[in-house]
Amino acid sequence: MRVLITFALANEFAPWRKLRSFRSSTIGEADAFVTEISGAEVCVVLTGAGANHAGRAASNVLGGESGDLSFCVSAGLAGALRPGYKIAQVLVARAVRSEAADAEVLTSQIRCSDPLVAFATEYGATAVDRFYTASRVVGRVEEKRHLGEASDAVEMESFEILKQARAFGVPAIAIRAISDTADEELPLDMNRIFSDEGEVSIPGVVAEVARHPQSIPGLVRLGQRSKQASEALAQFLDRYMVGVVERTRDLQTSSAVAP
Repeated sequence: MRVLITFALANEFAPWRKLRSFRSSTIGEADAFVTEISGAEVCVVLTGAGANHAGRAASNVLGGESGDLSFCVSAGLAGALRPGYKIAQVLVARAVRSEAADAEVLTSQIRCSDPLVAFATEYGATAVDRFYTASRVVGRVEEKRHLGEASDAVEMESFEILKQARAFGVPAIAIRAISDTADEELPLDMNRIFSDEGEVSIPGVVAEVARHPQSIPGLVRLGQRSKQASEALAQFLDRYMVGVVERTRDLQTSSAVAP
């Protein structure tokens, strides 16, 4: 079994990378980090933040490797859009919609693999109706409440990852840990701190903090919560991968010995 897991940023992946012995490698046309879990090869690709970067990275991988992949996971952090979701809570979406979707018809929506969602709930994830893939960071409470009328959490990559996976016939799922709640605003306009490559720009962060020094306590708190969420996600993904691989092996064994 071979599995592709994508994260937007290195800090989202960092706790899991520490938990497992990942080695540098390549998959398709992308740089990757690879490890073995219960006999399965798990390949992690960092896409960069944003739908365009995610779609491009997924296409580069799936275009040459889709025939060898059992399934794909779009993983990372997300902002809650509805009250009740807590920091570090791991959510799994039944479907993902894009910013192009009509709020009532939801035409631009992709369903996640039902069996993969069911497995995720068995290992501790909370199943929700849908994630919303935005073209930018959503940080204002008013906007979160508006988006929360149709979605449970907001992120910036999953729709494009799932779209590419569907195009290449690979089952896929979106799993996210909450890093900011629905009733709190982000301390800065986070859209200003990303580079053209979709990575966090340190000069960009410094410039924004210089313009808004009152944001420092909020940034520290966001950093702490993001770390907490990434650690919870790492623990979940590790349990999930072990469980899915063992379940798949059991099913294959049962099929092989069936009369």
